[in-house]
Amino acid sequence: MPARVSPSKPRDLRLDFFRGLALLLIFVAHVPNNWLAEYRPGAFGFSDSADIFVFVSGYAAALVYGKAFSRAGFWAATARVIKRCGQLYTGHLGLFFTIAALCVVGNQILPTSVDYIGLLNLGFFFEESKDALLGLFTLTYVPNYFDILPMYLVALAMLPPLMLLARVHGRLALAACVALYIAVPIFRLELPAEIAFERPWFFNPFAWQLLFYTGFALGAGWIRPLPLRSWLTVSCAAYVIVSIPFSHYPTYSHFAWLSDVRSALKILVSKTNLGVLRWLHFLCLAYLMVVLFKGREQVLHGELAAPFVKTGQQALPVFLTGMVLSFIVGMVLDLWGRTLFSVTVANVAGIVFLILEAYVLAWFKSEPWRGKEAGA
Repeated sequence: MPARVSPSKPRDLRLDFFRGLALLLIFVAHVPNNWLAEYRPGAFGFSDSADIFVFVSGYAAALVYGKAFSRAGFWAATARVIKRCGQLYTGHLGLFFTIAALCVVGNQILPTSVDYIGLLNLGFFFEESKDALLGLFTLTYVPNYFDILPMYLVALAMLPPLMLLARVHGRLALAACVALYIAVPIFRLELPAEIAFERPWFFNPFAWQLLFYTGFALGAGWIRPLPLRSWLTVSCAAYVIVSIPFSHYPTYSHFAWLSDVRSALKILVSKTNLGVLRWLHFLCLAYLMVVLFKGREQVLHGELAAPFVKTGQQALPVFLTGMVLSFIVGMVLDLWGRTLFSVTVANVAGIVFLILEAYVLAWFKSEPWRGKEAGA
């Protein structure tokens, strides 16, 4: 039986809330030498804010592009996917050139001893610009700081062929995603990230697509969410708690046996290839969040949740700004010093700035001037 994506699902504010939270955590995590990042949730579990961002993006893609495939047809919807991929691609390039320029400014103008080009390992770009530019535009040169958008682009580009499989059955499309995930370690499926030496993309898109399309499958109705059961809640909570000592570096590095177990789990918790225990850890967290918000959805319409929801609704521009801002904040802290006060102020100021950006972008998207023109 062909799988069809329901075109009538209302916007789920849980998606916006957690995507907004993930974007703010990504900002904190990318501020160089930021001790506050040591206390983010991702430091205490196998999965982190990147997993939230990818899963929620997949779920949201089912609601957005699912409508397009249902209403506009395959080719028109494919064109919309291509358009979005183009936005991700240009966003990726714009982010790289902006950060590269900041590295030059930092090295030539700021009175610090920090080598900002070396900090991001961008020496190859400045020394071998011809090869680096070609690699940058062909996505064969993807430095570590700039790796999540290319992965998202490849995952989204898989959507049209998967929608063809979904015409037979949604689970067939999901099975193809699982098969591709399994093939990653068997056939060493990966994409090159460097030209001067061998290194794959930090986020392997052939592995991370599984998390993206897990979210998509739930949003599209290809699979049903697990029922809310006490034993499932206890099991998920137990797994999350047990994973803490094997995820928290200061803890497992202090005990030899924990370090040995962590080393043995390396492949299963890999970030690059989305280890299966990492994937399972995120799903357990997601299930617990569903349980937490069950019957309390109204809190997402309140004032406390509003900044996170608004931020999540402006995901791409906030993400790009956050990556640039985190680097700028790091440069400011290099000048100011990293005290308890300065780091706290810098993080709070950055978070407030990103939230304000989201509100400003939403205001512009609402086109308030149209109402005034109509009444003039």
